[in-house]
Amino acid sequence: MLRCWLIAVAALVCPFSGEAAHACRVSVPLAPGDIKYADMVIVGRIENYKVIRDPVFRQKMLDSPALSPEMRRFYEDKNANLLSDYARFDIVVDQVLVGKAPFRLSVTWDNSTFAEPKAMDAGPYLIALRKADSSMPPLRGPSATIIPSPEAGLLTVLQAPCSSPFILASTGDEARAVREVLSARPR
Repeated sequence: MLRCWLIAVAALVCPFSGEAAHACRVSVPLAPGDIKYADMVIVGRIENYKVIRDPVFRQKMLDSPALSPEMRRFYEDKNANLLSDYARFDIVVDQVLVGKAPFRLSVTWDNSTFAEPKAMDAGPYLIALRKADSSMPPLRGPSATIIPSPEAGLLTVLQAPCSSPFILASTGDEARAVREVLSARPR
């Protein structure tokens, strides 16, 4: 119920178009120190990436008699990006930096900042994950929307609202900065 309420408020507040859904008016840079919010940090490759559409919310909006023709066309488009859509994918783990991980795990990613990409390259990536029932992700943006995790049993990608997700090219500068933060923290 809370999820539907939050999505409805976001739908009313956020301007939509045929383009990707945007929940932030201002982007903020990724902060490597936010890695402290992660329950698991791994290096691995992405497989079976899929965007999961939210047909229940779409239908709820279409059932509204006050919906404008423009918004009706938007919600009728099964490929339109909504804030309540999310991605699910598997990670084949190459290295565990924090926590304990099996060889393969399924995770979710609710990119509340922008729409999820339709596809993802395999990687490898440095990926930080948090438990769906853990504390809120770090708050950095002045205009963020946070929607509860769509699949509470799975880990979800760590992402501060209005910032980039912790899905980082494993050999890139951001991943190096995260590794430096991890190496400096007490064990």
